[in-house]
Amino acid sequence: MKLRWLSIISLPVLLLAFGGTGPGLASQVRQLTVQEVKATMDKAPSLREKGFVLVDVRTIEEHDRGAIPGTDLNIDYREIGKRHRELGAGLEDHIVVYCQSGKRSNIAADTLSDLGYKNVYNIRGSMNAWLQAGYPVSGGRR
Repeated sequence: MKLRWLSIISLPVLLLAFGGTGPGLASQVRQLTVQEVKATMDKAPSLREKGFVLVDVRTIEEHDRGAIPGTDLNIDYREIGKRHRELGAGLEDHIVVYCQSGKRSNIAADTLSDLGYKNVYNIRGSMNAWLQAGYPVSGGRR
């Protein structure tokens, strides 16, 4: 399945805005705000056509208490290295990960990047930021 970032946010703009994840910029993982993720999903024809794979890397129990609408998969960050093929994404496809605060999703994003995925994004602040922004959550197992 070939996924492309929606044309409403061009990749060069993202690269300039989010150039890296910290000192040294060793990681290829880019950071997105919840506002950017929400705006992209709001402009998509449907949540299935959002242009990226959205992965909750929290535990099953956390996921079942509420997730970002449009979440495609729930894979615990400790298992992402073994289960990354479940993403159904190619190395050039866009993958956005989140957890509760952003720490575990940064680890998962680095793991995916180390596996060769080129367009990996972490949602800065993750679920905490999503909830603080007042955005809706969906329940249920994915």
